[in-house]
Amino acid sequence: MQTLYTARYVITQNDARDLLEQGAVLTEGDRIVAVGPAAALSAAAPDAARVDLGDAAILPGLINGHTHVAMSFVRGRGDDKTLMAWLNEDIFPAEAKLTPAQQAVGCRLSLAELLRTGCTAIYDMYMRQDVLAEVADAMGIRAVLGESLTRFHPSMGGTSLEDILAKTRARMERTRDRPLLRHAIAPHAVYTTDPEVLTRCRAFADETGALFYMHMCETKDEEAQCLRETGKKPLPYCRDLGILRADTSLAHCVHLDDEDIAILRDIGAIPVHNPASNMKLASGAAPLRALRDAGIPVALGTDGPASNNQQNLFREMWLAALLAKFSSGEPASMTAQQTLDLATRNGAAALHNPDIGSLEPGKQADFCALDLTALSFQPVSRDTLLSHIVYAASGLENRLTVVAGEVLYRDGGFTRFDERELLREARVTLQPTGC
Repeated sequence: MQTLYTARYVITQNDARDLLEQGAVLTEGDRIVAVGPAAALSAAAPDAARVDLGDAAILPGLINGHTHVAMSFVRGRGDDKTLMAWLNEDIFPAEAKLTPAQQAVGCRLSLAELLRTGCTAIYDMYMRQDVLAEVADAMGIRAVLGESLTRFHPSMGGTSLEDILAKTRARMERTRDRPLLRHAIAPHAVYTTDPEVLTRCRAFADETGALFYMHMCETKDEEAQCLRETGKKPLPYCRDLGILRADTSLAHCVHLDDEDIAILRDIGAIPVHNPASNMKLASGAAPLRALRDAGIPVALGTDGPASNNQQNLFREMWLAALLAKFSSGEPASMTAQQTLDLATRNGAAALHNPDIGSLEPGKQADFCALDLTALSFQPVSRDTLLSHIVYAASGLENRLTVVAGEVLYRDGGFTRFDERELLREARVTLQPTGC
C-alpha cells in the first residue's frame, strides 16, 4: 500500500535543501518512494491512500543525538547544581534504588514527549538497556541503545564489566530482527572509567559491530581531573588509548581547543551538542562555529529529562541557535538552516544511519508535520518558514509523527498507546518515595 502525504510545504533537507511548495511525500512500506509536487505525485500514484495535511509543513523527523530517556524518573531533582554535585548528591543515589518497572515508565514518558514533538530517532545512553529495547520496540520509535558502563561494580547494569558486556551481546542477538533498534557500547565518561574499561569496550565494539559512545569534554572539572590523573586532556587521552573511531559519537564536546577539534576531524567522530543541559549545569557552550569551519557535522541532543528538563528538539534548536550567537558575539554564527541541519542530517551522522535525516526516495519514511496556522508562525511564507521552525516553534505545533512509514502520532492522539493510561501509571509508579 502506498500513502501520499501532501502539505503546503515539504522541507526535504536533501543536499540542495530543496523546499517544495504544495509538495508531497509518497511512501510504500517503510520507505519513501518519491518527493515532489503534490499534483504530479497524485497523478503518478492514483491508487495511493491520501493524507492531506493542508496548511502544514512536512519535514524530516528530528533526531535526538544524546539522551537518557529513563531519567524522567528524576525530572526536577537536583536543580541549580554543578554537574558533579548533581550526579553525586541526587542522580547516583536515586539510580541505586531504581527498579526496572520505574525505569520502563520513565522511558515511556520521555518517548511519548519526543514522539509528540516530532522526534523519530534517538541515541540513548543508560544502564539496563534491555528495558528500553522493549519499550522502544513497543512504542515504535527508532533507537540506538547505548549500554553505559563505568569502573564501579557491582552496578545497576551488572555484577562486572564482563557480565554487562555479555548481557549486551545477548540483547544484540535477541533483537537482531528488530530493524528500528541498533546497539552501542557506551563507557560513561573519562572520569567514571579507567583504561581497562575503555579498551575492553572498544574491543567489544570492534568484535560485535556495536557503535561506540561517550560523554566527552563536558566541564572544566572533567578536563582538570583527566590532566591530574593521566597527564593528558580527555580527547588526547582517549585517542592515545586507541578507542576512538569513525563509529564514535561523543556527547557535549564543550571544552575543545584546536588540538581537540583536529582529533575529531581526523578520526571522524561526531560531537553532539546539548545546549539546554550545558546551560542549566553551567558547563559552557560548545564551539559550534569552529567545529563547522573544520568540516565536522555537529548533531543535537536534549540530554536526559533530569538535566534539561524537556525532551523537545524544537526547543533545543532554538537554544542552540541563540547560545551560538550569544557565546560568539556573532549573530550570523548559526543560521536557521544550519540549526535545522543539527537536528536532521547531522543527527543521522551521529546515529551512523544514512537512511534517515532527509526526505529523499529510497530513505526511511521518518517525518513529522507542523501546523502552520499557529499564531506564532504568522505571517508564514517560504522565506520565513525555517526561521519560524527554529525561533518560533514550541514543538506542540506538530500534527504528525511517522516512523518507518507508520503513523505513531496524529492530531493529538498516539496510535500505539493511551496517553491517559501512561500518565496514570507514572503517577502510581514514580512517586518520589519510590526512588
